[in-house]
Amino acid sequence: MESLTRRRAISAFLLFVTILGLFGFRMYGVQVMDAEHSGSNMSTYSTWESITAARGEILDRNGNVLVTNRASYNLTFTDFVLFNSDDPNGALRKLVHLLWDRGVEYEEHLPITMEKPYEYTMDEIPSTWQNYFKRFLEDRELDPDMSAAQLMKQLRNAYRIPNDWEDWEIRMVVGIRYELSLRSVVTSLPAYVLVEDVDSDDLTAILELSVPGLGVRTSTVRHYATEYAAHILGTMGLMSPEQYEVFKEQGYSMDAYVGQTGLEAAFEEYLHGINGVKITEMDANGNIISEYYDKNPVAGSNVETTIDINLQKAMEDALEQTILELRANGVGANKEGMDAEGGAAVAIDVKTGEILACASYPTFDLATYRRDYNKLLETEFGPLNNRALELPQAPGSVYKMVVTIAAINSGAITSGTPIEDKGIYTKYDDYQPMCLIYSRRGATHGTIDVRQALMVSCNYFFYESGIWTGMDTIDAVAKALGLGEDTGVELPEDEGRRSNAETKKEIYGDDISRSGWYEADTLQLSIGQGENRFTPMQLAVYTAALANGGTRYRATFLNRVISSDYQSLLLDSEPRVMSTCYISDDAYKAYTEGMRMAVSRAGGTVYSYLWDYPIKVAAKTGTAQHGAGGSDNASFVCYAPYDDPQIAIAVFVEKGGEGGYLSHVAKAIMDVYFAQAEQENTEIVKENVGK
Repeated sequence: MESLTRRRAISAFLLFVTILGLFGFRMYGVQVMDAEHSGSNMSTYSTWESITAARGEILDRNGNVLVTNRASYNLTFTDFVLFNSDDPNGALRKLVHLLWDRGVEYEEHLPITMEKPYEYTMDEIPSTWQNYFKRFLEDRELDPDMSAAQLMKQLRNAYRIPNDWEDWEIRMVVGIRYELSLRSVVTSLPAYVLVEDVDSDDLTAILELSVPGLGVRTSTVRHYATEYAAHILGTMGLMSPEQYEVFKEQGYSMDAYVGQTGLEAAFEEYLHGINGVKITEMDANGNIISEYYDKNPVAGSNVETTIDINLQKAMEDALEQTILELRANGVGANKEGMDAEGGAAVAIDVKTGEILACASYPTFDLATYRRDYNKLLETEFGPLNNRALELPQAPGSVYKMVVTIAAINSGAITSGTPIEDKGIYTKYDDYQPMCLIYSRRGATHGTIDVRQALMVSCNYFFYESGIWTGMDTIDAVAKALGLGEDTGVELPEDEGRRSNAETKKEIYGDDISRSGWYEADTLQLSIGQGENRFTPMQLAVYTAALANGGTRYRATFLNRVISSDYQSLLLDSEPRVMSTCYISDDAYKAYTEGMRMAVSRAGGTVYSYLWDYPIKVAAKTGTAQHGAGGSDNASFVCYAPYDDPQIAIAVFVEKGGEGGYLSHVAKAIMDVYFAQAEQENTEIVKENVGK
């Protein structure tokens, strides 16, 4: 009896050990074997996916949100579930038909063209994905030198895709199968995201197919809280191969979206967060058993810009209205400007260089940018062009303050030096330009000083002053005031060029008849023509420097950087001086009074537009020939208040005809600016009284 009991105990122990061993083996299979071999009949499977960190918000200077994030839905594949289903290829075939019919773009990295004759497209994917492809070939012991057509045949056979399918069906299914297969070769890859930010209608239609292993994951995408500032705020996009080579050193995943243009690109380092990692365990039917974060995502920081969205709105609306009215009615007796094309405007803080508003017309809608991109490329007048920063043009007479400063500083003239306008400048036999008023009406401005010359924009006066002063002296002042120079702005800009001997030689090279510097060039330079090419951004910076007596501040869109929870100040931008221009007291008095007289005195080029404006404004108009036929280009610059400058504005319209008409844009901007300033002052007074 005792022996029987002992045998039973031993048998029970052995049975327990056996069960324990089987259980341990099964746990090993679940945790190790299952993780390494997708597509087998396993009971559970673990995947990891990259959780995109929320990108920082972009705000205006008053805290108004301009760009934020919204929830989106991604379709993610789990190959374990798909390949445990009855007919994986059949399910994928239904899926690609739906994607094709609905025009849904999906993600894949198989470097083979979508249509026959098949060819490799290795150059179109990042180097890391190229390496993954090579590892895939090695894992399957496929010849890396085989043609793309041969590889497609090999993969079609390996994936058991029927021969009677159409070519496009085969290619699309092979591409998806490749992405899923790649996860068993490169285990560091996250779950395969088939479609990002799928819209609700497409999502409903796709989910109705009940494709095994295809699930929905939430993420975020950019949302634009304003329809304005499209050229400034910028766009997002998937990294290019070249970008990935840069950003991978900063820990970016290969499928990361980064700023491609505008402030999104300029402030990428602040806006981009750190992605997290989520581990998901599920059964063969796709039911989630457990989920947890292996690494929590860290949101990006918020960027507060210098833009005032109210000024931006006023600027864009006024710029559009002014150009459309020019096209409809023209301006002046000759109806100049009816062929007006695009334009731009910039408003800047005189005392800091902060950009308050910056607009280009025509513009576009950031919310539909990706969908409309090809159409926008073909739209008249190029709405994608950032005219404020990237299309320099001859400035015309708004350049005359440069000549004024150079002439008086050098002693060539004083603020009171009289010069008689004779209509035709006859000093040279081979080149005799006319004053604009003479060419249009046969009249002259008579004998005037430099202030009066600025008031009426007398070309003859500046021809004479320019010749007396000389190109080198004029050019030095233009450079110090930032014309043809880097403004320091965070966005890409064309620095343009100044009209001087060096520039002509660079442009015309060995063509001696054109590359030399002649007195005729000095005459053209003196009225803002010749080879002068500046952007509206440079003109705004220049005008601000004129207003503050010669200090040129860096132009900037950055006010400060704030933590994602708005609790900590991470960076506070400070004004930075880029250059200074010495301006004598006499020169300062001359151009400031001349610009004021253009507004305040009858006969001034801006008098009919701004004579009764309640804030004192100093302004200068310009027209410039361009050689493309039609109306002259038009420019306008101003600052206000005249006796305590705060805001400087530059406006430019291609074929705008007359610079004075552009003051409508400046007026709309100033209306909002000074109304807001008055309101702020009123609130401060009330607050102080309350205390």
